[in-house]
Amino acid sequence: MPKPDRSRSEACFKQALQHIPGGVNSPVRAFRGVGGNPFFVQSARGAHITDVDGHVLLDYVGTWGPAILGHAHPRIVAAIQEAATRGTSFGIPNPLEVDLARRVKTLVPSVQKIRFCNSGTEACMSAIRLARGYTKRDKIIKFDGCYHGHADSLLVKAGSGALTLGNPDSAGVPADFAKHTVVLPFNDVDAVQVAFDTHGKELAGLIVEGVPANAGLYLPKPGYFEFLERICRDHGTVFIFDEVMTGFRVSLGGAQSLFGLRPDLSCFGKIIGGGLPVGAFGGRQEIMDFLAPIGPVYQAGTLSGNPLAMAAGLAALDELESTNAHAQLETLGEHLESGLIQAAKAAGIPVQFRRIGSMFCAYFTEHPVHHLADAMHADRARFARFFHGMLDANIYLAPSQFEAGFLSTAHSPSDIEQTIETAASVFRTL
Repeated sequence: MPKPDRSRSEACFKQALQHIPGGVNSPVRAFRGVGGNPFFVQSARGAHITDVDGHVLLDYVGTWGPAILGHAHPRIVAAIQEAATRGTSFGIPNPLEVDLARRVKTLVPSVQKIRFCNSGTEACMSAIRLARGYTKRDKIIKFDGCYHGHADSLLVKAGSGALTLGNPDSAGVPADFAKHTVVLPFNDVDAVQVAFDTHGKELAGLIVEGVPANAGLYLPKPGYFEFLERICRDHGTVFIFDEVMTGFRVSLGGAQSLFGLRPDLSCFGKIIGGGLPVGAFGGRQEIMDFLAPIGPVYQAGTLSGNPLAMAAGLAALDELESTNAHAQLETLGEHLESGLIQAAKAAGIPVQFRRIGSMFCAYFTEHPVHHLADAMHADRARFARFFHGMLDANIYLAPSQFEAGFLSTAHSPSDIEQTIETAASVFRTL
């Protein structure tokens, strides 16, 4: 298959390298996990993106999760345009903040109060600070390969771009910060029990992704999340559920609704802002009331509660709630999963396909994947060849073995069929 001409993207990247570190504003975009150079986008609509060379690509990245309704959804665009006519930023309370807070509380019962911020990183960072302030303890537990943003306390054995670049720990994180973070393997009950037996009285919080989706995608074993919730309760440790990816995507109530959980704190981003920069954290009132201005834990942000983001988030949740979106996404996901598994089997390619609703990942390995150590055994070179084969056919997957893919309601059954047929062809070349 001839490679598409992406000379304009190459020229853009050459210019970007002169002005932006690595030519990108978020590391995983640099294609270091698959080789080659990134393409540059001109526009996006529905399930497709158009690059600067005029190629139309079927998109399974969906701006890394927010585009659950597809790109430039008319309802979201109209909401942003209408809000913008009244001003793009106030730095003063506005009614849309209250409306979105009320809506989130309705959809996620564990959230009794919520604070908006500007990114998932900020939400998780603030939740950790709040847990420490509330418990008057220092240590936290996180899990191998789980990425909760790039705050110092959380960028220890992280996933996402850090893992893709082969740097699960970041320079610039003081050892004094890292020593308060206890990192455990996911899905290992015994490791968690030992950590609580050893550090129980020092543990301020335990943070975990709603579904670990920054080292690819792997699912909790039955009862595992319930165990985490219970042991946190028993030790007075704040149970923090990071739903930046899963919130409103795997169900209207997020992953905690699917698994029957009631976390102490939850973190949100992506869909909650309809694709605009946004984050939020919320939970039990007695914990949230430790935040300034009524409590001793400080958190602030000039653009927090931005009216454009609030309007976009409300529009996105309205559309999801008023349509059969999640059932539609489940049907599309089942179609994609079964088709790719059959195509790989027919080609004799070992693949472990992991999916929950509209989130998915294919690991090139014969062995089941339950945690980061399993994921690291995947054949990354084969994945890179698969990625570029699909990209040459104008199907865009996440440019790393360690990232999840995302479906949207804009994807059609024919899009899924096209993807399966293309994948079958590419599998035969691997």
